[in-house]
Amino acid sequence: MKRAIDGQLRAVHRLRMTKLTPDDITAAAARIAGHIRPTPILEVEPDALGLHYPVTLKLEHTQVTGSFKVRGAFNNLLSRDVPPAGVVAASGGNHGAAVAYAATKLGHKSVVFVPRAIAKEEKLRRMRDFGAEVILTDGSVADCMTEYAKHAETTGALSVHPYDTAPTLAGQGTVALEMEAQTAGFDTIMVATGGGGLIGGIAAWLGDRVRVVSVETEGTNTLARSLEDGPDIDVAASGVSAGSLGGPRLGDQSYTIIKERVTDAIVLPDAAVFDAGKRLWEGTRLVGEPGAATALAALTSGAYTPSRGERIAVLVCGGNAEPHWFLD
Repeated sequence: MKRAIDGQLRAVHRLRMTKLTPDDITAAAARIAGHIRPTPILEVEPDALGLHYPVTLKLEHTQVTGSFKVRGAFNNLLSRDVPPAGVVAASGGNHGAAVAYAATKLGHKSVVFVPRAIAKEEKLRRMRDFGAEVILTDGSVADCMTEYAKHAETTGALSVHPYDTAPTLAGQGTVALEMEAQTAGFDTIMVATGGGGLIGGIAAWLGDRVRVVSVETEGTNTLARSLEDGPDIDVAASGVSAGSLGGPRLGDQSYTIIKERVTDAIVLPDAAVFDAGKRLWEGTRLVGEPGAATALAALTSGAYTPSRGERIAVLVCGGNAEPHWFLD
């Protein structure tokens, strides 16, 4: 069995090796057009969120599956051969829902492995409603990843990694391409980080034009720890944002991009995330999931203070959570 899993991991590694370029992201945008929903921009006036400067919100939580993940899912399935066994993924929820939706729309079977410890009923329901067979696993997120790799090897299903392959990164990077086309520009963007697929794709597209700021919680501080200790870590996710930001380590390709282009790594307590979720609701009547509120919390907590005239954007990355989560 170990040999089988090693073979599966080598197959994933081959997809990691190609350096991601803006041309890859442009190609991904053309490939997935018509399968995803272009999501709106909301310009929020000063004071609405308890701040003293305007903020541009990218409302990716209004995406067809409720998060940005569907971009990478469709790019994977449309750029690779899908076998009769269908596709398999490991996820806390958003990636699984995206893979399930994309697979069903394209006529494929899907199986999603979910760590029982961080499973949320709202996200489990979404995955099942989109057509996935959901298998709950015991142990850590890393243990779940092992089970998903086993399934791919033994069944022949296509493995769709949540953050560590070029097709995933390119698909996620299309959100930044879309944002630049929708706005007059921004100087800095706040991005919540889990395994690094989203922030890696965004940083690969934006290059040196925009400061990309990573925001995590104390229980999901994968990127901050990686920048300090190197990529060979294993974070046991905990706290309010674990269901969406609970990657045990950064992906190899994501780590390479992040080391080159992301210098700001903010880590916040859960209390700041609850407060940001409340402010988002009070100021805009929008409900984002904890991962989305984590990005906004960099501003509402005062952890990041813009310079005078700095144009700030926040990616509201997902909305798959109980609507009242921030009131608990």
